[in-house]
Amino acid sequence: MSQINLLQIEEMTLDQLHTYYENEELTSYELVKHYLKRIAMYDKAGPSINSVLEVNPEALFIARNMDAERKNGKVRSPLHGVPVIVKDNIDTSDQMHTSAGSLALQNHYAKKDAFIVQKLRDAGAVILGKANMTEWANFMAYNMPNGFSSRGGQVLNPYGPGVLDVSGSSSGSGAAVACNFTMLAVGTETSGSILCPAGNNNIVGIKPTVGLVSRTGIIPISISQDTAGPMARNVKDAAVLLEILSGCDSEDSATHCAPSSNSYTEGLANASLKGKRLGVTYDFCLRNLNENQKSVFDQALFDLKKEGAEIVYLDQISPLENGRFDYNVLLYEFKSGINNYLKTVSPALGLQTLSDIIAYNEKHKEDCLKHNQE
Repeated sequence: MSQINLLQIEEMTLDQLHTYYENEELTSYELVKHYLKRIAMYDKAGPSINSVLEVNPEALFIARNMDAERKNGKVRSPLHGVPVIVKDNIDTSDQMHTSAGSLALQNHYAKKDAFIVQKLRDAGAVILGKANMTEWANFMAYNMPNGFSSRGGQVLNPYGPGVLDVSGSSSGSGAAVACNFTMLAVGTETSGSILCPAGNNNIVGIKPTVGLVSRTGIIPISISQDTAGPMARNVKDAAVLLEILSGCDSEDSATHCAPSSNSYTEGLANASLKGKRLGVTYDFCLRNLNENQKSVFDQALFDLKKEGAEIVYLDQISPLENGRFDYNVLLYEFKSGINNYLKTVSPALGLQTLSDIIAYNEKHKEDCLKHNQE
């Protein structure tokens, strides 16, 4: 990075990165090396944020290949040579594992890329590593701390390590983006697992409509609610990543009605909140906040109204919003989803069903069941 200051890389946008690439002030190889150094200094040492479960040993080679393509006039997409970290429940067919943060699957190598990972590779992205996460996407134990996995340990919130909740289950993806360990990250969500860590780590997260992004090759919870989605430091970068991730997958029937081409960045330059209706479950959101936090929340709503948004108080129009959180659908769909995914796991691991996973954890309870498995 001889031609630009390292400080220019922190909080860098995709647009700024492309300018550096085009002006030959920075290469993908140099950027990947920079992120790997930051991961070593601050994720594995220093404050030990612990957001990256493992780095891709091929990342520097891939970056160098992307630089060579660019030099020869080939630029695949806006993600050409851009480092991306993916959550540890998303299959990658390389030297990295896919374990959902569990010790049971710590030796599992996926046979092929998840559909969205292949899309990232085709777009020229550099898969930098796998993000730590709340184990089994936080569908294992009632009192599992957000960001904890038996395999990876505890992810910390970079804005208050050990003090502020990092949230989950895409905790590592959120913290890695916030810490400038990567340009972009991919998380997954069933109910809050992208949006909550995005909020707690002060970044942008998008949960797409189910069927916009393929679920093939992702360790599931609920077939009717699961989706992967982008995490970035600003809205435009998240929109660019969503454009790459979305699309029809022949192996995922939910995506067959997905638009053949999408542009989520059009109109962003002139975006406005005027005429936009924003729903808020006011009483639900405020029930666990102290007075200072409530005032911040109210000020945020005031600011949104001032910019022209219409706030719709859902508590007042839908009694369902006042009921308890109902996750029965997850309980019904989890077992069949996990059993179906485990068909892709090597028989040598002896983990062919959810019952096998439960038995493994019981057998190794000192390491695997620090927070139980209700």
